[in-house]
Amino acid sequence: MATSVAIDPDADAVDALIHAESEAFVRRQPRSTATIAEARSVLAGGATSNWQIAQPQAVWMSHGLGSHVWDIDGNEYVDMHGGYGASIAGHGHPAIVEAVSAQVARGTHFAQPTADAIWVAEELRRRYRLPLWRFANSGTEATMDAIHLMRALTGRDLVIKVEGCYHGHHDSVQVSVLPEEDEVGPADRPLRVPGNTGIPQAIQDLIVVVPFNDLDAVRRALAEHPGQIAGMILEPVMMNAGIIPPVDGYLEGLAPILHAEGAYLTFDEVKTGFTTGPAGTIGRYGVVPDIVCLAKALGGGISVAAIGGVEEVMSAIADGRYEQVGTFNANPLAMAAARANLSSVLDDAGYARLDALAARARLGFEEAIAANDLPWHVVSVGAKGCVAFTDKPVRDYRDFLGIDDRWGQLHWLMQHNGGVFLPPWGKVEQWLLSVQHTDEDVDRLVANFARLASVAGATA
Repeated sequence: MATSVAIDPDADAVDALIHAESEAFVRRQPRSTATIAEARSVLAGGATSNWQIAQPQAVWMSHGLGSHVWDIDGNEYVDMHGGYGASIAGHGHPAIVEAVSAQVARGTHFAQPTADAIWVAEELRRRYRLPLWRFANSGTEATMDAIHLMRALTGRDLVIKVEGCYHGHHDSVQVSVLPEEDEVGPADRPLRVPGNTGIPQAIQDLIVVVPFNDLDAVRRALAEHPGQIAGMILEPVMMNAGIIPPVDGYLEGLAPILHAEGAYLTFDEVKTGFTTGPAGTIGRYGVVPDIVCLAKALGGGISVAAIGGVEEVMSAIADGRYEQVGTFNANPLAMAAARANLSSVLDDAGYARLDALAARARLGFEEAIAANDLPWHVVSVGAKGCVAFTDKPVRDYRDFLGIDDRWGQLHWLMQHNGGVFLPPWGKVEQWLLSVQHTDEDVDRLVANFARLASVAGATA
């Protein structure tokens, strides 16, 4: 399904390929182009999220079924975008459809608890080894509650955050999300860089930024702010910068350091929860934090989030010291979807399927890289994977900044024009496998990448 493109021989080879593939991208989607123009009269920027306004243009979708999606121009894709990690069940999974359809007929909102909330909480307790749970509606809400809880319990204001991690769009975590190289400051003491406009300086000053995979930086932050740090929040596997796994001993070392200073540890598993394994990174690495935040893949495509914690933390909710609230928290539709997802989709058979597909994808990518003698490597954890377009290990955000953005953009375009829908933003994001993907779907992903690798090998 690859689209042939003409390349300007006088231009830089990579830039020329990006330009040509971008033109092919737009030619295939005239209705999306027209719809964007129409949408601008009623939707700010012509989209429903700024993250949808990707270059060369947003893709307007029609429907999905199984492991495939269709845009409004009728183009069919293998969906490895996966809604940024939410669609691990694929589209229209029978178990999710049945559960949601049955609940719709019985009511979608009461603002009162239903029995499914107990079942889901018990299953999360079993998987994540944290005793008490509450629900919310998005990853942003979950991490917001986690920050509030750490501050409420300690009476302290400062929070440690890892440079390059994204934790949603509330004020407290909109610091040093994707800062530019000329903004970040020294590696051992990263500067606070606002992650958006509208973030007050006073809020930014409450965040202490540290590099990923650096226990000494955490020790230093605690020593420099004695008795002021409420806790630390991080993605245990960074997934706002491709995929950056923790080095040996890093996750294990955090809680003792923080607890010694009376501070708490929060894992943001909004992206890693369920995608890296049945119990997320807690199951994969065996490190249990004080608080964990879940969302995205939990609901099988329906919006839902969860916050789990140790009794010391969650007792603040139980006795009212911290009010965790939300009109739509644990609404019956979300709970029905989450229960079906955890019981009938993300079970042993589902994870065996995901593991087999992930191994097939990784092998195919590695063979294409080796065949073209490229200085790249594949990083995959569970159902998620990406290509690091570098021969150097990527241990933190500074390493990630050194990767040429253009290869990620070209990869996205070539996959898209070849019938595989990956998340936009190139090197930042990852592909997601679902339980409904097939070997043939993975083979198309690999074939498109092999085409990129061949071009890269020829231009090296």
